[in-house]
Amino acid sequence: MSEGSNVKFSEAEALEFHASGRPGKIEIIASKPMATQRDLSLAYSPGVAVPVRAIAANPSCAYDYTAKGNLVAVISNGTAILGLGNLGALASKPVMEGKAVLFKRFADVDSIDLELATEDAERFISAVELLEPSFGGINLEDIAAPDCFIIEQTLRERMNIPVFHDDQHGTAIITAAGLINACYLTGRRLEDIRVVVNGAGAAAIACTELIKAMGVRHDHVVMCDRRGVIYRGREDGMDQWKSAHAADTDARTLTDALKGADVFLGLSAAGALKPEMVEDMAKSPIIFAMANPDPEISPPEAKAARPDAIIATGRSDYPNQVNNVLGFPFIFRGALDVRATTINDAMKIAAAQALASLARQQVPEEVAVAYGGKAHTFGPDYIIPAPFDPRLMEIVPAAVAQAAMDSGVAQKPIEDMAGYRTSLRARLNPTTSVLSLAYEAARADPRRVLFAEGEEDVVLRAAVAFRDGGYGIPVLVGRDDVHDRLRQLGVEDPESFEVYNSRNYPGVSDLADYLYARLQRRGYLHREVERMVNQDRNIFAACLLAVGEADAMITGLTRTYAQNLRQIRRVLDPKEGTMPFGIHILVGQSHTVFMADTTVTERPSAEQLAEIAIQTAQVARRMGHEPRVAFLSYSNFGNPEGTFLERIRDAVKLLDNRDDVDFEYEGEMAADVALNPALQSVYPFSRLKGPANILVMPGLQTANIAAKLLKELGGDALIGPVLVGMKQQVQIASMTASASDLVTLAVLAAGRIVR
Repeated sequence: MSEGSNVKFSEAEALEFHASGRPGKIEIIASKPMATQRDLSLAYSPGVAVPVRAIAANPSCAYDYTAKGNLVAVISNGTAILGLGNLGALASKPVMEGKAVLFKRFADVDSIDLELATEDAERFISAVELLEPSFGGINLEDIAAPDCFIIEQTLRERMNIPVFHDDQHGTAIITAAGLINACYLTGRRLEDIRVVVNGAGAAAIACTELIKAMGVRHDHVVMCDRRGVIYRGREDGMDQWKSAHAADTDARTLTDALKGADVFLGLSAAGALKPEMVEDMAKSPIIFAMANPDPEISPPEAKAARPDAIIATGRSDYPNQVNNVLGFPFIFRGALDVRATTINDAMKIAAAQALASLARQQVPEEVAVAYGGKAHTFGPDYIIPAPFDPRLMEIVPAAVAQAAMDSGVAQKPIEDMAGYRTSLRARLNPTTSVLSLAYEAARADPRRVLFAEGEEDVVLRAAVAFRDGGYGIPVLVGRDDVHDRLRQLGVEDPESFEVYNSRNYPGVSDLADYLYARLQRRGYLHREVERMVNQDRNIFAACLLAVGEADAMITGLTRTYAQNLRQIRRVLDPKEGTMPFGIHILVGQSHTVFMADTTVTERPSAEQLAEIAIQTAQVARRMGHEPRVAFLSYSNFGNPEGTFLERIRDAVKLLDNRDDVDFEYEGEMAADVALNPALQSVYPFSRLKGPANILVMPGLQTANIAAKLLKELGGDALIGPVLVGMKQQVQIASMTASASDLVTLAVLAAGRIVR
């Protein structure tokens, strides 16, 4: 039962993340231009009076003229914060901001967090119900039972917009999806299975109610709490929500209840399920051990007791993670898009069935690439989709919207469902999913990555984050004091980090011989090569990579990009038939633009421009985009005429004459025409069918200037420079790169996403 992962980090890093730049994780950005007096007059007085009158005459117009239709309030009183307990409304704010970020990241739903300083359920209800004019939906979060039941039910009755307590229903929906597939794999039917639920809190009761609504028989479910089985006639520790699920059974303990049971649903505490209890379950038992952060039984323990078990947990470091982020963003997306008045059982079941169906489908290419070509396939270790599967955005909201329409709670039915699914795909940027998957893939197949500047604090912080995140094994290249520097940074076990020092590396003479064999006919003496290997960290690290001591290498902080590349090229070669070049990747909420070459070739020839276009198109495809290449210039197809246009025109002709080019391309053209379809319409002969997403720059000066301007002035994230075309995985960061930048490049290199 999780929305994150079990990635490790220090308290200092977490605080720095939240405090750096603008404190917190969210900000408000105007969606309309606000540059001129006319803009302000339209946005406020007097222009704002027009939509005000329209909404007063027809309240549904609020969805047309305001942000209401895409705005969800995330509301808590902090009485049950994650696994931390009742720490108060203010302490819950970082969590609620995080929830708002997840809404935006996964489903393009705008969200505002609201923390209410009251533990009185009626006051809480009164405050929230007054917010209905402001929001399209309400997501309740981290509210302790039993108040969470009272609050949600009352608000659902009083409000005409969706109210959803994610701790209850999000967990229930993902659990139900996994249960559908576990039953499918073991040849069971929902109406036949016998289920034991351990835990009687909000999530446990919601799971129980949903699986019963889906067909599990009431008399086949036994619920337990700290006092044992909740049986009919029990009086101790009971309330109306537990009583609704009291079983007619002689079992009084969890051990008794599990004998012969098909399914264990655990929403309780670590260690509650013992191996001997698992041994007593039915053939091919289904175990959902979802206690957070540690499950009721670890998957290795459960597998040791019953190798035939199918196991899910709330953790990302085991298969089958029950992760609420698979549900709530997409459920609200579908509900908002049809202006649903509620989120009912039909919509929840539709979401669960959609998730179950998705897990059974073949994993798409961009997900497979992000997993290094080893994407999961449906089976006992893959019954729930990966959280970063880009298909979630299309499939789950569409299923929820359809269920809302079929059950009569949609105020704005969708007439063209195929068109709606297309619009869902367009809302999100596939690059963000692929990058997220790259991190997950790195954890699934850890690689050794050389961090060549091991004395630098930024590099050391990146190496620590890389290792603690489980992304791979950092190998630090530096001198004797690297472990001391790690200790000064607060690392508890600095000696556990591998440090390669040319002064005591046993194979340094072999590395020198290897490099001398490469350079002896380029004017280098053996003693010069020995000095380079012994004294230059880039040369030494590149030699280590060349002889297979690691899988990838990161450098860049202490020298210019050109100096770093020259050193690396002395040791390592480009891929055969290609050339090395740099890409900056501009990543927005719904778009990605690849700019090349931003780092290597000052004035590329026509042949080089064509090769840059082909290689960048391959990178774009691996990141989930259909390439549309624009060869940029100050001129649009000869207007105005210029002196240096022939290289660009010849590059286009070279692609025209190749049989293996399977992407759109056009040029020469100005940047605004390349990116703006309205301007493209001026040139009806253009082969681009939409905005270009690959900009092949005419020369290094313009490319590098543009990339750095975007980094300093642009609103989108800028990744790079990313080095493409080398035989080995090498990435050169900018001298101002942060630790987070270095980790991203290390993950891209280790996962071979960009190559």
